[in-house]
Amino acid sequence: MVKKRDHLNKLLINWPKGVVAVQQWFTKRGISRQLAAKYCHSGWIKRIGQGGYIRSGDALALTGAVYALQIQLGFEAHVGGKTALELQGYGHFLPMKNMPEFHLFGRPGRRLPSWFLGAKWESKVRYHMLRLFPGKPEAGLEEISLGDYSIKVSSPERAALEMAELVPKEQSFEGAALLLEGLTTLRPALVQELLMTCRSIKAKRLFLFLAEKCGHAWVDKLDISKVRLGSGKRLIVRGGRLDKKYQITVPSDISREVP
Repeated sequence: MVKKRDHLNKLLINWPKGVVAVQQWFTKRGISRQLAAKYCHSGWIKRIGQGGYIRSGDALALTGAVYALQIQLGFEAHVGGKTALELQGYGHFLPMKNMPEFHLFGRPGRRLPSWFLGAKWESKVRYHMLRLFPGKPEAGLEEISLGDYSIKVSSPERAALEMAELVPKEQSFEGAALLLEGLTTLRPALVQELLMTCRSIKAKRLFLFLAEKCGHAWVDKLDISKVRLGSGKRLIVRGGRLDKKYQITVPSDISREVP
């Protein structure tokens, strides 16, 4: 009994508040499935799905689940696109407050574990299995602190390109334009690196179109001649007009003038 209590005390000490714990993490700390079940029965922890747990009294949060994916499971996934911008203060929502969608990016063919899929989250999870930066998959990723733990998210530079890739099926043109309008301090060197690495012609063209439309100063420091923009037209908005420079269709009522 004393040994079990010792296991529990060590577990709670090393378990960041608000973080999901997975059975693999438990097992490394000497806690079997049977012992985890006893802790659940005693009310110390709560099961959220097959192989996933939270501490009793903790709110079930997506960021805490992302920590479990990244740190406990070594799962190649990160928060990206619009959600990464919102978590870093560029959106219209306070972190994780009334956020209707949560964009998570992972490797193609790598599906989320069953406990993640079965849990009831506060936002609708949009999981994108994409390889936008195959040459440098870690480019533009950075850690942000969320109190007791940190998670890996896209930098604003990478998030903007990811967001452009999701237009129009997962992200509205207008929403992307509004968020990019606020990105006045992007780092030109990182933007250049990402543009040269990104495999999506559509994302690069739309990103550059919106950045120029907003009149951001960092755009003038880019060397677009080194960016592969492909050939031919790209349909982004049906019924829109063709932007001659980047050969993409944009809403008819949008201009290249600075807002």
